Order: sequence, then structure tokens, then C-alpha cells
Amino acid sequence: MEEKHHSSVGIQVDEHGMHLPTRTSVSRRARVVLIVIGVLLAAGAARTIIVNVLNRGRLDAVAEQNTRQYVSIVHPVDAATGGKLTLPGTLRGFVEAPIHARASGYVLRWQADIGAHVKQGQLLAELDTPELNQELAQATAQRQQAQAALALAKTSFDRAQQLRQRDAVSQQELDDRQGAFNQGTANLAAADANMRRLTELKGFQRIVAPIDGVVTQRNVDVGDLVNSGNAGRALFTVVQADRLRLYVQVPQAYAQQVKLGQHVGVAQAELPGKTFDGTITRTSQAIDVATRSLQIEITLPNPDGRLLPGAYVQATLPMTPVGRLQIPANTLLFRAEGPTVATVDANGQVRLKAVTVVRTIWQTLEVDGPLTPNDRLVANPSDALANGDPVVVQAPPAAKPASAAAGAKS
Repeated sequence: MEEKHHSSVGIQVDEHGMHLPTRTSVSRRARVVLIVIGVLLAAGAARTIIVNVLNRGRLDAVAEQNTRQYVSIVHPVDAATGGKLTLPGTLRGFVEAPIHARASGYVLRWQADIGAHVKQGQLLAELDTPELNQELAQATAQRQQAQAALALAKTSFDRAQQLRQRDAVSQQELDDRQGAFNQGTANLAAADANMRRLTELKGFQRIVAPIDGVVTQRNVDVGDLVNSGNAGRALFTVVQADRLRLYVQVPQAYAQQVKLGQHVGVAQAELPGKTFDGTITRTSQAIDVATRSLQIEITLPNPDGRLLPGAYVQATLPMTPVGRLQIPANTLLFRAEGPTVATVDANGQVRLKAVTVVRTIWQTLEVDGPLTPNDRLVANPSDALANGDPVVVQAPPAAKPASAAAGAKS
């Protein structure tokens, strides 16, 4: 093909007279295409970088969220807040009498059930004792035999004494008859003792109340077989409940402040706002080595029977504070260096503090250590907690109004 040039302007045309693009226009278009491609590549790269930066920020936030430890906190409290020491205990009847069988037999009838108020000597149950009846009949016959043998021996001895005076019998024969008489006397005494024993056992077929009180247990029914000396099962339990005893363990640190005759307030959770007055009547006068505490006995009247034996109560004793604190048991960590608690400082970081457990009171620990009532203790701390770990303190859940709670239940 031959290229032709326009004579006036120098434009290249083909053999058919069509205009051909010049080299200058081609290079300009190539540059435009390259620029567009470069812009697109730059925009894509910028977008990729921006997305990666944003994703990295999100990942860092998620990682920080996952590694952040959320904790609940509690505060230590004074062991004797306001000059008072509150300790747990269990109420006991002033007298608690478990009644066991002294004679073996079958329950013929029972006369008192649980909750019955009984008087001392009142019949509670009666036993049928066929074997004991036979033993008593046999002992009666043996006593009669011994009595008859003694009468014969006495007659023989008296006759021998008369004959000896006339020298009709030898001294040896007299001594033999005297020995037979003495043996008969001893046999009769033994038979009498056996009779008294069985007669007393026969009396135990009547089971009676040993004290005035309330029947709190009845473990027998008609036809039950009971065995004498079975200490593992009481037939009845009678409790004197018009007065109650309360045994409390006072920590050694407060033992010197306990005085006989001191008044004590006794409260029961099921009787809110009600405090019963008790008096310290006895102490063990010794510190228990295992618990490092002094046992005291508190007596309190219960004429209306409002307090029940066996109930869990709290006894509040007037005390002078000794500077110790009480913490929940679920705040304690056991480390190689000893018992430790985790506290949260003002910067939200963990600070471990070593403590000494002085006494355990149910789920509460009385401790010595570098703690104050303002310290924030981590509840249920993780074993992995270390000094300086950042934590986030969770706010306690807001209490629901009583009306809302009632509506939710309904």
C-alpha cells in the first residue's frame, strides 16, 4: 500500500483517500491509557491499604476486648463492726434426751407422737418381752429351789448341832452340814439378785419420758423389734425447749473479752427485726488448739417456743475491735508464697497481697494483712492473675423493684 500525503497540509492518506492517524496522536492516546491504568492501580492499592488499616484496627480492638479481664469486686469489712462481733451457732434444747431400749422385745403400742408435750414419767411406748418373761419365770423357780435347799440345809445343820452336844456325830459331819447351810444361804442370795435384775429389766418394757419436754423424734412403730443396748437408734427423743443453749466459738483474739453473765443478742434470719436476749453462762476456759477459739455457752429463755432447737442463728457479742478484717472465702488465692488476695488499684491494675487466715467462719475468712476496708478485692479470681494485669471492674447488677420481680414471677 502506498501512503499519500495531502499536498497542502501533509496529512497522510491511504490509497483510497482515507486519513491515517499520525504518530503524535497515537503516542498521546497511549499516554492517556497508561495514566488511567496507573490511576486505577493507585486507587486499588490505596483502597487495599485503607481496608487493611481499618481491619487491623478492628482486629486489635477485638483482640483487646478478648484479652481484657472483667472482674467483680467486694470490700473487706471489720471483723467487729461497731464494737460488735457476730458469730454463727446452732440452737440446742436445754436438755436433749435420746431414749434407747433397755429390754429387747416387740413394740406393743406407742402413746406419744412427735410434737407431743410430755411430763416426766409419762408412758411413751410399751414393749412385749416374751423372752424376758420366760427368763423371769425361770429365775423365780430357781429362787424357790434355792429357798427349799436352804431350808433343808438349815434343818440338817440344827439337828447336827444337837447331836454334837450329845457326841452322837463327829465334828467333821457338823462342819459339813454348816458348810451346806452357808452355801444354801449364798445360793438364795444369788437367786434373789437375779430376780431383782430381771424384775428391773421387766420394768423397762414401759418406756417413759425422762424429762418434761417435747417429743421431737419417734423412730418406732407397732410390731418393730427393738434390741437392748442398740445405741445407734433412739426410740424417742425428748427435748426441753422452754430454755435453749447456744454454743459459739469465739476467736482467740476476742477470748479475753468474754465475761460470764454478759448479755448477747441472738437473731434468726427467718425472724427479721427480732432479737432475743441471751446470757453467757459457761466457757470452756481453754483455747481449742485445732480452731484457736474459745467455746462459750449462751442460755436464752424460750417460753413461747418461738425459737426452735436446731435452728441456725447469729449471736452478736459486744466487743472492742482488734483491727482484723473479714473477707469472703471466694477471694482467696493459694500461691507458693501462701494465701493471697488480688486487689484492683485506681489504675485498674491487679495488685497481689499476702494475707494470713486467722479464722474461718462458714464462707467468711478473718485475716491479717495489708488490707483496708477501702480495698477492692477480686471475687473468684483466676489463678493466672499477676501483678500489673489490667482488668475491668464490672458494675454489680441493679436490683429489680419488688413489684417488677413479683410481676415476673406471676
